[in-house]
Amino acid sequence: MNIENVFKVQYCDEAYLKIKKAKLDNEPFDLLITDLSFVCDHREQKLKSGEDLITLVRKKHPDVNVIAYSVDDRLQQVRRLVALGINGYVCKGRNGVSELSQAVQSVYEGKRYFSPKIAKALDNKSNLEIDIFDVELLRNISIGKSQEEISAIFKEKGASASSLSSIEKRLNKLKIQLNSKNTIHLIAIAKDLGLI
Repeated sequence: MNIENVFKVQYCDEAYLKIKKAKLDNEPFDLLITDLSFVCDHREQKLKSGEDLITLVRKKHPDVNVIAYSVDDRLQQVRRLVALGINGYVCKGRNGVSELSQAVQSVYEGKRYFSPKIAKALDNKSNLEIDIFDVELLRNISIGKSQEEISAIFKEKGASASSLSSIEKRLNKLKIQLNSKNTIHLIAIAKDLGLI
């Protein structure tokens, strides 16, 4: 693997402009490596996160390979980025630098690379059958709404499964799916998975 040019930037907007200019100059980038989140500072940015950058690059420059390099190891986050078409996801940590090197090598060989820590997010056995209704239910529980209040909210929105009985059944299904002991544990797991 012979990497000729490496460019580093501090901001996602700046990274996107470099990618855009390189394409216009007929010298497109082969690979983008980006973190997912950044501490806000004085500089106003259109692209506020690495995920925003990845989304735009995938839309406008689909030939650019993308590796996410982040401390965020939530399975739903990884799945969301895989759905965007990333080529790799490396978790920062003790093995992060060596895994990043492996990821770059894999991508240059036309393969994808995912840190072992998050590879299970791509395993079909770990797919959860959680829909928008479930996420909304979990979000309302997490902000302290009672099942009765949630039922009223869903009825107001015209949701088909808005009865108190439907909500109780859905919560029990989620507890089983996420292997939680109680509602508090369920919300903690949902937050860890990035569902809410």
